[in-house]
Amino acid sequence: MSFAQTPKELAEMWEKEHISKYFPSDVWHKDLLIYLDDLRKLGLKVDEVGRSNAERSIYQVGFGRGPLKIFMWSQMHGDEPTATSALVDMLSYFQKHRQEDWVKKIEETVTIRAVPMLNPDGAEAYQRRNLQGIDVNRDAADLRTPEARLLKKLRDDWSPAIGFNLHNQQALTTVGRTPKQAAISLLVVFGDEAKTVNEGQARNQRVAAAMATALQQLIPGHIGRYDDEWAPTAFGDNFSAWGTPVILIETGALHGRDEMFLVKMNFVAFVTAIQSIVTGSEKTQDPAAYISLPSNGSGGIVNYLFRRANIIDHGDRTVGDIAVIAERRRASFVVSAKISAVGALGTLHGLDEYDASGFNVYQRFGKVRPVNLANFIFIRQIELLIGIVVIWFSNFRPMLSFQPADLSKARSLYLKSSD
Repeated sequence: MSFAQTPKELAEMWEKEHISKYFPSDVWHKDLLIYLDDLRKLGLKVDEVGRSNAERSIYQVGFGRGPLKIFMWSQMHGDEPTATSALVDMLSYFQKHRQEDWVKKIEETVTIRAVPMLNPDGAEAYQRRNLQGIDVNRDAADLRTPEARLLKKLRDDWSPAIGFNLHNQQALTTVGRTPKQAAISLLVVFGDEAKTVNEGQARNQRVAAAMATALQQLIPGHIGRYDDEWAPTAFGDNFSAWGTPVILIETGALHGRDEMFLVKMNFVAFVTAIQSIVTGSEKTQDPAAYISLPSNGSGGIVNYLFRRANIIDHGDRTVGDIAVIAERRRASFVVSAKISAVGALGTLHGLDEYDASGFNVYQRFGKVRPVNLANFIFIRQIELLIGIVVIWFSNFRPMLSFQPADLSKARSLYLKSSD
């Protein structure tokens, strides 16, 4: 295999050999321990480096012996898990393929230290904050949490040349003002409010350009640039100020693709970044491929959008659109869906849109109002058949029943997707 793999080749490598078994949102601390044990069996150095507020173990995994130090950490927000699985897969692949020239070059050029699941208490509860209720990523100044103190110590004791801060963003984040989801967003994090571009930031812009260029080949139009507002209490900003310039990678979502696909995209991004540093190819990258990325957008899309529904509320009838959004949950949990907006929503886009004209819509409990749970009944009177079409929309899963005529006849009357 040639040294510079194409994005497609990197994706195929992940598909053939990834060791992550579960959707990232279903990976608990005990599952991470199994992954780490697999890495130990491969010969990787896996060290317990600290404990969380609830005394859960926090680990660091090392690969390589080169002079350039790369530090990567994931899941400092407990409900942002995608990169944890991708780190495990990348380290496993490198270790298993150490005899290949391109991996040998990585091993000899860089030393990678990675902390998967920095906030295991938050991961266990599947919440952003740690057990103290503190956002670890906003604790770089006060250091009130054991997780934040550990992260700072790991950086201070080692002084890495580059850091990768790995997060998840909202699934409905868009690329600019388009209706396209931002599956991955990148940010070269500055070390001061003036956004000074020093040598480290300039290099990181080129590395980010390499990642963006690779990802555009796999998910074109779904790469965004994260907000670069100065955050004086955040770790990325402070790492950059302390001498470890940081690249932030935020994973969003992509309609029709599952969580494992996004793990694969992270794997491609990580390996592309490391290869560009090791080979020196980042020096020839045009930073415009990163700088020109559209900024993240929000508020432009929802999960479900029902157009032109007859909304029935205590006998009153209003024709309008109904927007529904899903809450972040573990993959194995039932997803709650809430009404986000009702009315004339012509500028809003739905990942799934339905033409509900001709249907009377009733809320099973309460009213069709924003913030209420989306628990609808869609009813349409059918003159040529004896009975009515009843469509339940509950817990983010539309279900169809037909009474009392044959169900097979009713299926053709199911809500049609809008063009």
